[in-house]
Amino acid sequence: MTARPIFPVIALLISTLLLSACSRQSLYDNAISWERSGAGLEASSVQVDDMTIAYLSNAEPVAGETIVLIHGFGANKDNWTRLAGELTDEFNVYAIDLPGHGDSSKALDLGYRFEDQVGHVSKILAALDIDKPHMMGNSMGGAITALYAATFPGQVRSAVLFDPAGIFKYDSELVELVLEGDNPLIPSKEGDFKRLIDFALEKKPFVPWPIYEVMEERAIANRDVNQVIFAAIRDSGYEPDFRTAITRIEVPVLVIWGMEDRVINYRNADVFVEQIPDARKVLLEGVGHAPMVEVPEESAQLFREFLVETR
Repeated sequence: MTARPIFPVIALLISTLLLSACSRQSLYDNAISWERSGAGLEASSVQVDDMTIAYLSNAEPVAGETIVLIHGFGANKDNWTRLAGELTDEFNVYAIDLPGHGDSSKALDLGYRFEDQVGHVSKILAALDIDKPHMMGNSMGGAITALYAATFPGQVRSAVLFDPAGIFKYDSELVELVLEGDNPLIPSKEGDFKRLIDFALEKKPFVPWPIYEVMEERAIANRDVNQVIFAAIRDSGYEPDFRTAITRIEVPVLVIWGMEDRVINYRNADVFVEQIPDARKVLLEGVGHAPMVEVPEESAQLFREFLVETR
């Protein structure tokens, strides 16, 4: 499935809303709604313990299998919308806002280490009555996806890891900046969100300026919880333990990595493939840290080919 062309829709929204003197927030809400609708998705939420968990899922369920999408640090469920739009006619897609992100609950004391987040995902999938899905994860979400597959063998059909965290044998530009006390992934002032986008993405999708401004405001408002989460995933155990854990993955795994990734060095893909028994990799030239955002059609096609190869 190909989502409806978004550029004309957004252009129309901008013209209409600006002429009617609507707020930037209204423009943002309407643009996001159109993106989701065009991808065949609708927003909902579920209560999990004391947490409210927001998610997107098919507006019209299909007879196919289920895919669960796990975003990265500081991101949210809408990072998957354009990829989901390529898949919702074949699969039942769930894009989840992890605790601390997006529209989900943001308790500072919840626990955000990788193993904590695997436990949160397990409870969320149980609450949604999702059984044995395919899973995809990006960055932090890639590490969570890999560890989930290792922790719950038999409960995942396959896993796709987009530029996953968890292994840092080869340093990146981000490591150098963080060691200097400068983290471009945590916006704290005006202009920081544009810097984040420029740093993380090589192929940047068109997004109108009013929407970027709302996204920046939200990112800055989330600074405190983002700092807590980043510290937790930075200290998520001893890296060799993660490497050992992923050797227990029993399902096919596809590692997709953008070669222009400045957040996590693409050469770490080789380590993932070496550690996971049934894993293969695809390296994408001219792509940064989020292939599902930068090249959604190609990412979806790689997934389809991967399924054919592994069945």
